[in-house]
This record gives sequence, structure tokens and C-alpha cells, in this order.
Amino acid sequence: MTFTTKKEADAYDKMLDIAESLELMLEKVDVPLSEQQVESLALEIAKSKDDFMAVLKGGKEPAAAKAPTKNKKADNIAPIKDDEQQAS
Repeated sequence: MTFTTKKEADAYDKMLDIAESLELMLEKVDVPLSEQQVESLALEIAKSKDDFMAVLKGGKEPAAAKAPTKNKKADNIAPIKDDEQQAS
């Protein structure tokens, strides 16, 4: 990754350190997760640590931090057409 300021680079390094610590915690939970799932989950929690901290302190999930919908299409991606659709 390339950063324009030292502050951005330090913040990213801190986020990675948090993710690494979270991975160690998640490996101990009694939920069957693959190594990749543990890594991905730890990284996502670290990215949104402020929101998670607010919830863990008894607050509610911030409205702007709700998970994006999975069916959202990217603006620059066209749908893939099967053979029947391409023929018409």
C-alpha cells in the first residue's frame, strides 16, 4: 500500500496490529472457522473497530455503519449473459 502521509501509514499499521491480535482471539473461540475466515473477520473488525467498540460498550450500531447489501451491482460491471441471452 502507498500512503501520502506518515499519519495514514501509521494508522494502517495500527489497524493491522489490531487485526493480528483479533486473529489470536478468534482462533480460540468455539466456532468452526477456517483460517481464511478468521483472518478476514479479524481484518473487518479492525477496520470498523470504533463501531464495534461502541456496540460492545452497550451502544447501538451506528446507522451509517450498516453492512452493505450483497446484491448491490457495481456501476462499472456489466451482467454476464448466458448463451440464450447473447443469441437474442
